Amino acid sequence: MAKLSRELHRYFCEEERADQIDLADFLELTKERIFGFLFVILSLPSALPVPAPGYSIPFGIVMFLLASQMALGAQEPWLPQRVRDHQLDLKKVQGLITKGVPWLQRLENLSRPRFSYICTSLGGRIILGSAIALMSISMMIPIPGTNTLPAIGIFIIGFGLQEDDGIICLLGLAVCSLALVVVLGILIGGFSLIDYLKDSLTNYSSFHAS
Repeated sequence: MAKLSRELHRYFCEEERADQIDLADFLELTKERIFGFLFVILSLPSALPVPAPGYSIPFGIVMFLLASQMALGAQEPWLPQRVRDHQLDLKKVQGLITKGVPWLQRLENLSRPRFSYICTSLGGRIILGSAIALMSISMMIPIPGTNTLPAIGIFIIGFGLQEDDGIICLLGLAVCSLALVVVLGILIGGFSLIDYLKDSLTNYSSFHAS
């Protein structure tokens, strides 16, 4: 099977394409291991060191749907036609591919099929799918700091699924665990700050009222 980085660059940066492409175009690149491929593609914009804005929520929703299906044992994903037909600007996609290919190549240099049962067994796919679903929910939270690390975890797991590399998938699970701790810390800290500000404003108002 051709390297994913090479296939992406060839398909979107070397061959002639329309100015607008849709998600169905991505599906032409693979007939097998399609879940992993889609997770890599959809998490990439938010997993970059400088995340591309505007992708986390819509792509998070799509990845949640995909992860739920994978966890339930589906072998092929189902996406609503409206999602499959969603238009993306080719220039933006090419920019994301150009930025993401070096990261893919680094993983490709480390990966090989090993401990494949983690990627292919029902139990493994339930665990991986559940982790991705949880990270997808985090990506939909419109708060800074809740997108990038979860997206990186999804990206790594997706790549592991694509390459049948159980070790890479376990690494992705570790990143997802770290992301969960970070996101919970941000949310708890944020709610605590809101409560503190509310109490401060209440006390301030009461003081001046008296």
